[in-house]
Amino acid sequence: MSHTVLLADDDAAIRMVLNQALTRAGYEVRPTGNLSTMWNWVSRGEGDILITDVAMPDGNAFDIMPKIKKLRPDLPVVVMSAQNTFMTAIRANEVGAYEYLPKPFDIAEVLSVVARALADARKAPSSAKKVDEPGETMPLVGRSPAMQDIYRALARLMQTDLTVMITGESGTGKELVARALHNFGKRRNGPFVAINMAAIPRDLIEAELFGHEKGAFTGATARSSGRFEQAEGGTLFLDEIGDMPMDAQTRLLRVLQEGEYTMVGGRTPIKSNVRIVAATHRDLGQMIRQGLFREDLYYRLNVVPIRLPPLRERVDDISDLVQHFLRTAQREGEPVKTIAPDAIRLMQNYSWPGNVRELENLVRRLSALYADENISVEIVQSELNLADRQPMQAGTSGPIDVSTAVESHVAQVLRESEPNLPPAGLYQRVLDRVEAPLIAMALNACGGNQIRAADLLGLNRNTLRKKIRAHAIEIVKQSRRQG
Repeated sequence: MSHTVLLADDDAAIRMVLNQALTRAGYEVRPTGNLSTMWNWVSRGEGDILITDVAMPDGNAFDIMPKIKKLRPDLPVVVMSAQNTFMTAIRANEVGAYEYLPKPFDIAEVLSVVARALADARKAPSSAKKVDEPGETMPLVGRSPAMQDIYRALARLMQTDLTVMITGESGTGKELVARALHNFGKRRNGPFVAINMAAIPRDLIEAELFGHEKGAFTGATARSSGRFEQAEGGTLFLDEIGDMPMDAQTRLLRVLQEGEYTMVGGRTPIKSNVRIVAATHRDLGQMIRQGLFREDLYYRLNVVPIRLPPLRERVDDISDLVQHFLRTAQREGEPVKTIAPDAIRLMQNYSWPGNVRELENLVRRLSALYADENISVEIVQSELNLADRQPMQAGTSGPIDVSTAVESHVAQVLRESEPNLPPAGLYQRVLDRVEAPLIAMALNACGGNQIRAADLLGLNRNTLRKKIRAHAIEIVKQSRRQG
């Protein structure tokens, strides 16, 4: 039996292209350029699936979606839009759309979505989703294809409790994504609790996560709740998960497996009801090979992976981001500013090692420090200081020396904390970053033989053993390959 597709779009060219493609695929197509005709068809019970644009001459499709879902809850609706913002994807999900397709779209993808929607509709009737009012804020900005994929993935995750792993370079907006998952998801009325593993001394991470009983260790003068307890009923965001020491990784794995934990110094198991969202800028696969991260924990956390692209991979979004940050600065009391088009083009040719955070800091500086109402390309060029940043440009090839890598890392840490300083203990955190992979790779090169690794590193064997314990490095014994 042939299925009937109701097609509503005020663009005649899009109607024609979709009509031809769907007809060739064996569907009967009924096209219209207005909402009222589309609503008449739907209200009369016609059509097996609806494909509709959002902005139409006689109204907005989102406004009549609740009526459609109430009258025909089993009619799959595919929403198309050229607005292509995060809130469009979220709104489409909230009003019960089966799928959201940003324009321009791929014809093959449209046909695939239609076939899948009709197949799902045959399997089981779906219950109408609760319709919520959209938020006023725009937590994520950008209309590039890379961001569109992220918006659609996030929209599908909103009504689930699946564990999410967000990867991406520092400054790409990993915490913004985690907050969006919470604020627009079913746990929005619960707490959002964030903890940054890189900012907490390694020996205190377990107490921070799980809390501690009075007297659990020196200085524990009273019972203290941990982040798991504080996030009960909400979302726990574990930032820089790659910096979690091995002991804490083991305890976290137990919570994910069993759904309960014990406080440090405690004996009574406590049930946990939190959604876990983890994030890292590290290569966890490499850390697993080095014995620095548990493979079983990785698979528990990486249920739904989301990769945030660096800004250099989404330069088309820079104009939107600049306008967003200028409006934010204006709301905070800065004067109205504009940035010259050639200055925007200059920004699009820069590599942005600090990603969106670096761009935001630049726009804030431009708003605060310059009296000019229109920021010129010369001002932007002097601020970017392109010549001085050349070693950090993307695409440079060849190895860099350790001192340059450390300098780059510390500069990034300082940028991320602007306008404040990073937490105390920077010296030891940087040394740990260098020391842990150095020891792990030396052990790996020596087939797990600690005597040979100590000799290679020029360390006393007891010193090496202490450092292996301190960094919780797992030793993999293997035969050393020859040749």
